[in-house]
Amino acid sequence: MITALYASLCALWIVRLSLQVIKLRRQHRVSIGDDGHPDLQTAIRVQGNATEYIPITLILMIILEWSGAPWWLIHIAGIALLTGRFIHATALQRNDGERRVLGMKITFYLIMALSALNIFYLIAGYFFAD
Repeated sequence: MITALYASLCALWIVRLSLQVIKLRRQHRVSIGDDGHPDLQTAIRVQGNATEYIPITLILMIILEWSGAPWWLIHIAGIALLTGRFIHATALQRNDGERRVLGMKITFYLIMALSALNIFYLIAGYFFAD
């Protein structure tokens, strides 16, 4: 269960991003929303973006792993996921548009690649099953 490693690391990353939101909410004394604080707005979006893209990517990874893909392919996907999400989050926090786009490209290309690989393994399994 290689995907379990990356799911756990991503969960810890989301906790880290959530703690940043909590810290800023306390600092600005805001319980709901962002009350117009740009740093809190950014932290909320960084956390939200992670929770939007990480789950579907992990689902695609676990399905691929269950389909019998090689272990190294799952590791490459996990490393790409962590890399893309880290680059995106740090770039968004630093208002670095170029790196933000890079992080999203890594994530989008990974989702597309995992989708294609899952379709391939599904078709291969159907036609070449014992």
